[in-house]
Amino acid sequence: MNLSVYFVTPHNPDDSLVLAALKGGASIIQLRDKTAPDDVLIAQATRLNKLAQDYGVPFIINDRINVALESGAAGLHMGQSDGDPVAMRKALGPDKILGLSIENEDQLAIAAALPEGTLDYIGCGPVRATLSKKNHATPIGLETMGRIARAAPFPCVGIGGVKLADIPRVKAEGCAGLAIVSAISQAPDPEAATLELVDAWEAA
Repeated sequence: MNLSVYFVTPHNPDDSLVLAALKGGASIIQLRDKTAPDDVLIAQATRLNKLAQDYGVPFIINDRINVALESGAAGLHMGQSDGDPVAMRKALGPDKILGLSIENEDQLAIAAALPEGTLDYIGCGPVRATLSKKNHATPIGLETMGRIARAAPFPCVGIGGVKLADIPRVKAEGCAGLAIVSAISQAPDPEAATLELVDAWEAA
C-alpha cells in the first residue's frame, strides 16, 4: 500500500477532480462527504471506485461504513468519534484497508493496543489549522507528528494543512506519506499539482 500522496476530497467533489488526482499520480484516494444522502454517495463511490481501480489506486471512504461496503471500496477511514475500530474491521473483513485518525500520543497508545490486524495505517494530525475541515482538533505541529509516526506500529500519514514545502520534513520525520486536500482541490490545475507532489515525495 503506497500512502505517499494521499488525496482526501473536499465535500461534494466532482468526479473530474478525482480523475485529475489519479492522472497526476495520487497513490490513494479518500472520498469524504458527511452530508450527501446514502444513495447519492453510494452511486458516486461506486463510479469513483471503478475509476480508481483502472489506475490501480485504492479508493477509501471516510466514516460511512455502509457506503464503503455497498460501493465495493477498498476500505474505510475513521475518526476518533466514528465508532469502534474492532467492529469496523469485523464489518469490513480482513482484506479491506482500515485507517484511523490519531490526534495525540494517548490515542496512539490505545490504537497500538488494538488486536493485531485491526488497523492498516493512521492519519496523524492536524499538523496545522486548516479550513478544509471544520471543528478539527488542536494542531499538533510537525514535531509531535514525527514522534507519533516513529512510535506507531503501523504506517503514518501526516494530515492537516500540510503542503508541498513540507514534504522533506514529513518524510524525514518518518511518515509514509501526507494527506492532501486543498493543495490539490484548490489548485488551478489539480492534475499538475498532484504530479508536483508525487515528484517532490520521490525526490525527498
